[in-house]
Amino acid sequence: MKKILFLLMLAGLAFSCSKDFTDLNTDKKKPSAVPPGGLFANAQKSLVDVMTTPNVNTNIFRLLSQNWAQCTYIDESNYDLTTRNIPQNFWNTMYLNVLKSLDESKLLIPTEFQVPAVYANQEACIEILNVYAYSTLVNTFGDIPYSEALDSRNLVPKYDDAATIYNDLATRLDAALNSIDESQGGFGSSDLFYGGDMAGWKTFGNSLKLRMGLMLADVDAAKAKTMVEAAAPGVISSNSENVVLHYLDAPPNTNPVWVDLVQSGRKDFVAANTIVDFMNGLNDPRVPLYFSTDASGAAYVGGPYGSNNNFATFSKPADAIQAPSFEALLLDYSEVEFLLAEAAARGMNVGGTAAEHYEAAIRASIEYWGGATADADAYLAKPEVAYATAAGAWNQKIGNQKWIALFNRGFEGWTEWRRLDFPILNVPDGLTYADIPVRYTYPVQEQNLNTTNYNAAATAVGGDKVSTKLFWDKN
Repeated sequence: MKKILFLLMLAGLAFSCSKDFTDLNTDKKKPSAVPPGGLFANAQKSLVDVMTTPNVNTNIFRLLSQNWAQCTYIDESNYDLTTRNIPQNFWNTMYLNVLKSLDESKLLIPTEFQVPAVYANQEACIEILNVYAYSTLVNTFGDIPYSEALDSRNLVPKYDDAATIYNDLATRLDAALNSIDESQGGFGSSDLFYGGDMAGWKTFGNSLKLRMGLMLADVDAAKAKTMVEAAAPGVISSNSENVVLHYLDAPPNTNPVWVDLVQSGRKDFVAANTIVDFMNGLNDPRVPLYFSTDASGAAYVGGPYGSNNNFATFSKPADAIQAPSFEALLLDYSEVEFLLAEAAARGMNVGGTAAEHYEAAIRASIEYWGGATADADAYLAKPEVAYATAAGAWNQKIGNQKWIALFNRGFEGWTEWRRLDFPILNVPDGLTYADIPVRYTYPVQEQNLNTTNYNAAATAVGGDKVSTKLFWDKN
């Protein structure tokens, strides 16, 4: 019996010595190789999330554009960007979650066993999102790390001149557009915007080119005209072509507005009186589509911007905007038509008149939000709305109405206010109009860890202050 037990022990020992245990160190739930499509989808969602979230630790653009006002905590609507380190959080999200994911995705795109045109289409999608993300960073900060960005071996990248970056982005965007083969696919189901439809990406790219061209209109009129006129024939032409991310009903892929306003149970925001009063004055049909009624249940009243507002008293963002599956826009038909209206007003050849594109933009916005054609007709017939009779020059007419249409898209609303100088915003108590930020300051981490390059950039842009205008902001 002892001999049998001894033999069994030897057999077990031999078995254990020959068995390979290295696979025990492998986490089968976490892949060692990430497909490029997964990284591309992550970049898309991260970009839309950071542009959509109302989390005041990252994105206060709805406050800067005075769409929303705050309740208990009012530092951000009084232009305190540093206590919560807001610029740093936005910067890190854009560089690490968006741009780095795109960079890694491009490196992992396989060249073998794939149609070359599909490979080129995937690279074009990545480039278009790169251009969108970098242009957003430029439009937020000014000079930024660009030529030396994303290199993990260089922890102190230099800052590139913002105008130089813009010109290079325009070149990259043209190359991406020219490389697209609409008869071939792209990222397929990993593409959260178009499901691999490259015609959609070409439309997106041209619309982005239109936007970027007009950003340059006051500093490089010739280049702006060339970009705008080249892009115009291929831009978004209906709400069905909007660049949109569809959120889901259940976490974790839910609307960030729902996450912060509903799931969190917090009561931090109400509608700002700036936009509610302006729209009420025009009897705008989008008022009940944008906002809930106030405590009376019979009126739409915004909280004074910059003040400590009682949550129960004032109107809030409409329930639809706070739904978990409410979609988010990156670029839409209404914005494109306003851009074309501006281009026509500036004398650029984009087909149609400024008035025609202005009216199409307002109609597109009203219809997107669920308004009827009759609502749009009645609204556009108002003397204070109609292009021919609305107050001011073209920038005031377009600026006011574009700001309304960009509701819930705080970054674009803030950017267009900076560019067009309309509408006239409210000023919190104790501040002046000049105190309203026209840029984010650089992250604290850059000041501490990349000091030499930070100092050079701060000097180059004219001082690291929220009041320092960006290179394209000349008015």
